[in-house]
Amino acid sequence: MYSIGNGGEKHKMKFLLFGTGEYYNRYKIWFAKEEIIALIDNSKEKQGRYIDNILVIRPEDIFQYEFDVIVILSFYVKAMKQQLMNLGVEESKIYHFFDLHDLLCHSAVKREIHYYDPMRSESDRNRKILLLSHDLTLGGPALALYHAAQVLVKRGYQAVFGSMLDGPLRGLLQEEGIPVIIDENLMIAAMEDTKWINEYSLVICNTMNFHVFLSVRNKKIPVVWWLHDARFFYDGIRQKVMDKISQDNLQIWSVGPIPESAVKTFRQDFHVEDLLYGVIDQADPIGGDAECVEQSVGGNRKMRFITVGYIEHRKGQDILLEAIKCLEPDIRQRAEFFFVGENTSLLAKELIDAAKEIPEIVITGPVGREEIHSLFGHSDVLVCPSREDPMPTVAAEAMMHGVPCLLSDTTGTVKYIRDGRDGMIFQSGNAEQLKEILANCIQGRWNLDQMGRNARKVFEKYFSLEAFEVHFMELVERIEF
Repeated sequence: MYSIGNGGEKHKMKFLLFGTGEYYNRYKIWFAKEEIIALIDNSKEKQGRYIDNILVIRPEDIFQYEFDVIVILSFYVKAMKQQLMNLGVEESKIYHFFDLHDLLCHSAVKREIHYYDPMRSESDRNRKILLLSHDLTLGGPALALYHAAQVLVKRGYQAVFGSMLDGPLRGLLQEEGIPVIIDENLMIAAMEDTKWINEYSLVICNTMNFHVFLSVRNKKIPVVWWLHDARFFYDGIRQKVMDKISQDNLQIWSVGPIPESAVKTFRQDFHVEDLLYGVIDQADPIGGDAECVEQSVGGNRKMRFITVGYIEHRKGQDILLEAIKCLEPDIRQRAEFFFVGENTSLLAKELIDAAKEIPEIVITGPVGREEIHSLFGHSDVLVCPSREDPMPTVAAEAMMHGVPCLLSDTTGTVKYIRDGRDGMIFQSGNAEQLKEILANCIQGRWNLDQMGRNARKVFEKYFSLEAFEVHFMELVERIEF
């Protein structure tokens, strides 16, 4: 990778990479180690250490190094970019991983493409559909696309699953005989650069991670862009890239109103249609397990509230904590509050420290999918206190188990429930209002059993795989391919 000096001579680019977490691990493959001058991280625990034999430095120390570009490898790009500019870094030197198509694509070494269970016979091109995911984790968007692939196979189409990154979902796809293609080049390439895609009659790509991919594309192939993302995830996007996305032969689907609103902050002219995901029905037909609940609370049956998700500012667990702290002690002692999810963030550490004074709070850390379903089977209310959450899968899963949801009004799921009948709604960020609803639940002022039965009906109507299949195929069969 080279840049041109003032005298016309070429020299290798010198990079500082800001962020050493998940997205560093995803995108580090595109940088030659000799070109990475240092890594930057705000974590004091990482500063001064080496990751991949590269020193991690404080943001304040960047000017001790000669660099051409700082690349932000995180979705917290807005705050991190402002931090760098406050330190005196020119905006023109700050890039996000979404910018790597322009920064690196023409000079980067192409990555090998891996094919798993390719089609063994010539198939009808008019029935070949490619589904593209940004990864193969077991997260909500990737699972939603997996269910779409299952429906297509059931309806007689040749579904092929492509991904930027490998992961555990590949095993599930291969078990069902669905071919998988892992092409890391999709992380920085445009559709027009990806020639192997030309053999498909329809492409369905998942999440806003594919906006660069769609900015330069073969318009002869119909494309669906299925959006799942909150506005937060768009902070690294450049308007000029979004402006290049043509609506010719492009369908845009959204998982509810929040992803639609997010993409329309860039392109108000986009025509967007709703498509919710479907969730496999794993509810226990037998019902709750009182023994398990008693064991968890020392033999006393307490009302259990549960919140599930990565502990971070966007998910609002700090709002829930504040509401719990404001409860009268005699009311709070009649309940327990489970915080389930990845707990290594700075906010999680603050939460863990604060919860030491509140014995009713249980912070479990991350758990597997089976354990989450078990927890739902022994819970009374799911709390989703998010500041912004497009359509949390955990809310659909809770309703599947007949567990009513207490949701902030910036959660996409509120569009599908009636306050006080199918679930409960509070104003986002309003810990006092949330406290009042928690107290009403604990004191028996809500009929949670009936609300849970109503919530189950909401799941069946909107979030079941049966409902998803009907709506998904209606949209697919409208497309000419």
